[in-house]
Amino acid sequence: MTSEPARPGEPTRPGRAKYVLFDVDGTLIDAVSNQRRVWETWAERYGLDAAEVYRVALRTRPMETFAQVAADRDPRECLAALHELEDEDVRSGVYAAFAGASELLHGLPPGSWALVTSNYEHRVRGRFLRTGLPLPGVLVDAAAVEEGKPSPVPYLQAAARLGAAPGDCLVIEDAPSGVRSGLRAGMTVWGVNAAAAVDGVHRHFVSLREAVPHILAYAADPQGNAAA
Repeated sequence: MTSEPARPGEPTRPGRAKYVLFDVDGTLIDAVSNQRRVWETWAERYGLDAAEVYRVALRTRPMETFAQVAADRDPRECLAALHELEDEDVRSGVYAAFAGASELLHGLPPGSWALVTSNYEHRVRGRFLRTGLPLPGVLVDAAAVEEGKPSPVPYLQAAARLGAAPGDCLVIEDAPSGVRSGLRAGMTVWGVNAAAAVDGVHRHFVSLREAVPHILAYAADPQGNAAA
């Protein structure tokens, strides 16, 4: 007989395995300066105002950004140029993992966690290699889904690949679109790396470092309360 999934924010039932699903950029990897530099270089290539382009890019996906700031340009050409700059940044840019990320990922049981990113797998792998972070067996990237965040599809796919019920998953996010994605997937969502809590999160931590012991406790204790 299959058990009912626990509701978001409620304790999971004794003995049930629990899983942690992580966003990457802004959550585990500090890539803000890299993203800004890539978009500024892209804007300069097209003779656009770099500050305005970056402001739009922060709240929209690339194709939506192009439609707003470069409507007269071929969006496929714009995307190719952006990908070229992002790939070069992975090779030569300076990256850092947020404090506590390495301890956290190395401390989680194998097979109990996954990455869910709006970026592409080869870039995530490059960044993790350069920062020394371990990679999980499940990584859901932009190419793996037709609908990205805030759709629940990315997190639901990660849960399915782990063999997990949504109610047994904890999502760690920093951005509103990712938080909405996790909530719409029926998962518990904790926010990190922001001064103020994103609307809807079950718990908020100013930094990932502050959240580390709580995430490890959640993953280790089948009777723990995800919202405690």
